[in-house]
Amino acid sequence: MNYRILGASGLAISPLVLGTDNFANPTPERESREILYRAVDAGINLIDTSNSYAGGECESIIGRAVSDKGLRKKVLIATKVFYPTGPLPEDRGLSRAAIFKACEASLKRLRTDYIDLYQMHRPDFGVPHEETIRALDDLVHQGKVRFIGSSTAPVSHILEGLDISHKQGFIRYVSEQPPYNLLDRRIEKEVLPMCREQNLGVITWSPLAMGMLAGRYLDTSPLPVDSRAVQRRGIYEERVTPAAIEEGNRFARMAIGHGYDPARLALTWVKDQPGITAPIIGPKTVEQLENFLPVLNLDLTDEIRRLCDEMFPPGTAVADFHNTSGWMKKMIL
Repeated sequence: MNYRILGASGLAISPLVLGTDNFANPTPERESREILYRAVDAGINLIDTSNSYAGGECESIIGRAVSDKGLRKKVLIATKVFYPTGPLPEDRGLSRAAIFKACEASLKRLRTDYIDLYQMHRPDFGVPHEETIRALDDLVHQGKVRFIGSSTAPVSHILEGLDISHKQGFIRYVSEQPPYNLLDRRIEKEVLPMCREQNLGVITWSPLAMGMLAGRYLDTSPLPVDSRAVQRRGIYEERVTPAAIEEGNRFARMAIGHGYDPARLALTWVKDQPGITAPIIGPKTVEQLENFLPVLNLDLTDEIRRLCDEMFPPGTAVADFHNTSGWMKKMIL
């Protein structure tokens, strides 16, 4: 397997990242553990989570699984902070108090002394950016965090953070984690060029567009009862529109017609796009994971890439996967 360097961190990560948002919600712990162990056996070495997933239980499952098998030195753990986890002011956001409290809680749940990549789950425009980065810098000096990253942040905010780090001598962001798939390619306009220029790694989420690129949905009425759009509603359901389903199914037909599993094709396309370090996979079952694993060593032909670009032109979108960002202008076709 050809591992990839994550920005300026020097960390070598696998071409696919194990996402764990389904751990405990809905995947039970036993199968979550099986997914994690199988992924590690296959060579996936970065586990991505958040303190907000399943009310923190996701981190706890990872901590128990990694500890029980003595895997800590074999894996990199990335977690996040921002979303509310309790009723108090310091239970949310990116203030110094919130970051310190969240980090200590994540370390305890993950059963580890350090976090390899601590990511700001979303920007906190209500807190001075320097306060956030100074707190993160202190955590690095304390040995509790190795590297820091942002997620679903605008170019201006990331550049502001990098400038603060440069001027103050603080730790700098090494990565950005945006949504990216064939149904929403808007990061190609500004985010990806900036990341290449600033030597930031790019770990992307939702490469299958919530399954729409895998042919998961026939139409919007009714949606599958076990889909995330139904089980979680809200922001997830907003992304699954009739137009997006139609385009996703058109892609799936193209993939099958050329001898590809649609999910594998969509995932491989993201994996090997210029500027992408690795996409996140979020299997609910071991079977889903097994279907993804061949992508670690799969390449696409120039002809297939051309067809993808013809179907979904660079920089365009037919679904809004930035609907949680609060800053991305909607440019839905």
